[in-house]
Amino acid sequence: MSAARATLSLGAVLGASLIAPQVYARLTALGALHPAATGGFRPADAALVLGARVWEDGRPSLFLRQRVEAGVALYERGVVARLVMTGAGHNREGLDETEAMVRTALELGVPAADIDRDPRGHDTRASALNARDNLGLASVVVCSQEFHLPRAMWLCRSVGLAVQGAFPEVLARPHTFIGYGREVPATWKAALEIGRDALPGSDAAP
Repeated sequence: MSAARATLSLGAVLGASLIAPQVYARLTALGALHPAATGGFRPADAALVLGARVWEDGRPSLFLRQRVEAGVALYERGVVARLVMTGAGHNREGLDETEAMVRTALELGVPAADIDRDPRGHDTRASALNARDNLGLASVVVCSQEFHLPRAMWLCRSVGLAVQGAFPEVLARPHTFIGYGREVPATWKAALEIGRDALPGSDAAP
C-alpha cells in the first residue's frame, strides 16, 4: 500500500471513530424523535425541558423559548401532564435559567401546579438523574433543539428513563450549525460518562 493510500485509510478510520458516538446516538433515537408540532408521541410522565441561555434582563433566548414552547405543545395535547424545567439556577452569568422557563410556561397558560423546577440541572446528565431520583419519573419526553436530542436521549436512557425527544422548528441560523458541530465532541463526552456510570458501584446506574 502506498503512503498516500495508508494516510487516506488512517484518516477514514479516525473520521469514523470521531463521529461514531453521534452515529450511535442518532440510530438509537430513531422512531422516538419527532417535531413537537406533530403526533407520534406516546404518553409520558413529564416533558423534560432542558435549559439554555437567558439574557441579562431575564428573558429566555430564542432557543430556550422554543424548548419551553415544545413542552407546552405536548402538555396541551395531553401527551404529558407535567413540565419539568431543568437547568442552571445560577449559570455562568449568574442568571437562573429555570426561573425564565417557568415564567414563560406560565405566560403560555400552563398552571403553576403542573410545573416542576429543577435548578440543579447544570448539564443533561444531571437533569436526567434529578428527574429519576428527585422527581420519581420513569418516562420523559425531552424537549430541546434537534441537534441536541440524540445525545440527551442517550443520557436519559443510560439512567433508566424511558425517553422520547421533541424538537421545535429547526432554524437556519449560525447557532444551529454551530450546535450540530459541537455535538460531535459533546457526544464523545457523553459516551465516556455513560461508560463510567455503567461500572459497578456507580450511583448513576439504573
